[in-house]
Amino acid sequence: MFPEYRQLITQLKSENAHFSALFQRHNDLDQEIKNMEDGIVPSSGANIEVLKKEKLHLKDKLYGLLKAAEKNGS
Repeated sequence: MFPEYRQLITQLKSENAHFSALFQRHNDLDQEIKNMEDGIVPSSGANIEVLKKEKLHLKDKLYGLLKAAEKNGS
């Protein structure tokens, strides 16, 4: 996710607890969705859709934090 911000992501994960928690939740959701889609964890299509929407919302938040940090020279 956001390869152009790889260095800034690493920095924010170590310096910003809020960013780090959002990033971890995004990764956890990604794995959970993959497990459901692969049939490892039973789930309905509706449940997967809810998780995908939450993951997308987190991605938007993370992008906003990255853009703000970039603008502020972090």
